[in-house]
Amino acid sequence: MNSQNIYILGIESSCDDTASSVICNGKVISNVVANQKIHAEYGGVVPELASRAHQQNIVPVVHQALKKAEINKSQLNAVAFTRGPGLMGSLLVGTSFSKSLAYGLNIPLIDVNHMQAHILAHFIDEDGFEKPKFPFLALTISGGHTQIVKVNDYFDMEVIGETIDDAVGEAFDKSGKILGLNYPAGSEIDKLAQSGNPKAFKFTKPKVEGLNFSFSGFKTAVLYFIQREVKANPNFIKENLNDICASIQYTIIGILIDKLKLATKQTGINQIAIGGGVSANSGIRKALKDGEQKFGWKTYIPKFEFTTDNAAMIAIVGYLKYLDKDFAGQDVMASARLKI
Repeated sequence: MNSQNIYILGIESSCDDTASSVICNGKVISNVVANQKIHAEYGGVVPELASRAHQQNIVPVVHQALKKAEINKSQLNAVAFTRGPGLMGSLLVGTSFSKSLAYGLNIPLIDVNHMQAHILAHFIDEDGFEKPKFPFLALTISGGHTQIVKVNDYFDMEVIGETIDDAVGEAFDKSGKILGLNYPAGSEIDKLAQSGNPKAFKFTKPKVEGLNFSFSGFKTAVLYFIQREVKANPNFIKENLNDICASIQYTIIGILIDKLKLATKQTGINQIAIGGGVSANSGIRKALKDGEQKFGWKTYIPKFEFTTDNAAMIAIVGYLKYLDKDFAGQDVMASARLKI
């Protein structure tokens, strides 16, 4: 084995995906995710079921990641894991497993902030993907979070705007539920929107001061609109589904882009990176790319597999922290509400 190789094992268990990845010198050599299908039946993640599934999945997923990386666990230099934020039961499974593994192998343990990892996923060495230059603005959008973060350095980040109620992913999922779509509905809305008219129906954008977001009023507006239209025409959803989805998506994207425009104006930073599960949305990706032409932005969009919850982003943070010798002790605790 080349002594210059630094192998980091990443473990992610913040919500309902059990994931493990091996990174060697900043390059992903394996990235394994076990999804939990059970939650679709309940229309949302059930924490108790999620933690039980993590317990079943974690050993096979880590085994698979090492096998695909074609290395032995004795070659690992450190174990990096998601400390938070997330569901407490889910985080505990990953935390206790990682602590035991690092202890057993007598190698450093590295705790990772899940939201920082979504941003630092941009620093994975990936052919054809440029890394952002500091300082840049990061828009982190997921089922649980909506934030604009000013990133001065790898671990010097400041949240300058965030949602005051629901996250953008929740707005997609709840809108989908109102339309009778399956959970999670974000990707379904994205697909249907592509053959709809985004200006068919108008939804008002919430008025929120500064760089903060609000989506609860938007969800209510969608609900009342659908109830009113279905009362007049019981087949309204069926006859207009693509247009409704396109209009919902268009409004949500408009809210995000308006805030980014304000953030670039306030900070003077025109480099924008996105991360988090909702950044897989094709409409958001297109709107950001258009921003390069329209507003003179330089935008960074991660590889599709590094947008949703994955362990490669945990492993890259582990690698950056390993180079800094920034290790955690065995007394490190999972934290459901960990801040950036």
